[in-house]
Amino acid sequence: DVQLQASGGGLVQTGGSLRLSCATSGFPFDQYAIGWFRQAPGKEREGVSCISSSDGRSYYADSVKGRFTISSDNAKRTVYLEMNSLKPEDTAVYYCRRYSGSFYYSVSDCFSPLQYDWWGQGTLVTVSS
Repeated sequence: DVQLQASGGGLVQTGGSLRLSCATSGFPFDQYAIGWFRQAPGKEREGVSCISSSDGRSYYADSVKGRFTISSDNAKRTVYLEMNSLKPEDTAVYYCRRYSGSFYYSVSDCFSPLQYDWWGQGTLVTVSS
């Protein structure tokens, strides 16, 4: 079975850092891109970052650019999201999702939930002010 498990969330103060992990199983890891999404209370789910499995190309939402870094470890079948300089507006449940292919035809595909076919339970990130 396809599984994606996000972990690493927690409570952190403004300006702090966290590293989220997305552990995967049940599919050929090198054939699918992975994206991170988040949903804050009362807000719609939004794309945060994604990484292509074919060439390692990555994309970031403007709101996190320069603060978050996505990376992938093929041996561990895990995608990471390093989050620095966290702000209260980063508070949300973070989810990782499997994209329907190994690379993105466009940046918009990275942030479109409809292009993803599997996702797992999220991990809560709370940034206190």
